[in-house]
Amino acid sequence: MAEQVDVLALRLGGPLQSWGGGTRFTTRGTLSHPTKSGVVGLCAAALGRPRGADLSDLAALEFGVRTDRPGELLIDYHTMSAASHGPLAPKEQRLPTADGKMLKPGEGKISRRYYLQDAVFTAAFAGRTDGQRDLLRRLEEALRRPRYPLFLGRRSCPPDRPVLIARFEGAAGAHRALSSLIPWQVPKWRRVRRREAPERLAVAFDHPEGEELIDDLPAGGAAFDRVFAHRPVRHDHIEPGRLPVGPEGSGPPQEEEDEPPLFDGEAALGLLPALNEEV
Repeated sequence: MAEQVDVLALRLGGPLQSWGGGTRFTTRGTLSHPTKSGVVGLCAAALGRPRGADLSDLAALEFGVRTDRPGELLIDYHTMSAASHGPLAPKEQRLPTADGKMLKPGEGKISRRYYLQDAVFTAAFAGRTDGQRDLLRRLEEALRRPRYPLFLGRRSCPPDRPVLIARFEGAAGAHRALSSLIPWQVPKWRRVRRREAPERLAVAFDHPEGEELIDDLPAGGAAFDRVFAHRPVRHDHIEPGRLPVGPEGSGPPQEEEDEPPLFDGEAALGLLPALNEEV
């Protein structure tokens, strides 16, 4: 009897997202694709699990991610002050340092934070046991009505639409689902009008013989001192034309969608006289 595998597919898209991996301190980078720890955290928020909760069941799910649109890299020159530490007491406005000490009153910090802007990814979790398949069913319901707000790596990066795509029963694993089952999540107007149709889409997925080790597997730790382990990841590329046609469609569009209207500042200013006359 063939093994039954269920797959839960998520769409991760928004104006900004950042998947830090192992970055710390004043330079906060991002990987080119979502981390497993970040997507597990998103799912834990949907389920209503508090910080520090056991995430071993979610971490044990097979994970894969497909880059449907890579987006562009944005670097934010970020400054921090301690004014909120003591608004009425300047001497208390001191920031902590990495060695446990404090900066002088009034001194600030500078950091550079990296984001992916206008990117879209498709993530997939696969469950092979009865317990894992039941977890995917509960997670599907939780993503329809999340207990806590969802974000794409950082709290300042909300998704631009509901993240749940669908749950597929009888799939053959995360890699197979991303390669041939889950539609490409790029709108038709982008592919037709702007010709955003790459020849290949990158896929990264869990594999015991993966060629890369990524330090993003949740492995316990305290609420604000999480511990991560390495997971082996294999990389692949697929042709968009191999993907099925869905709501966002990957094949030739049947109808050409209108491109979203752009904001016209001069036209908006031209409405002001008419609005003043009505008032």
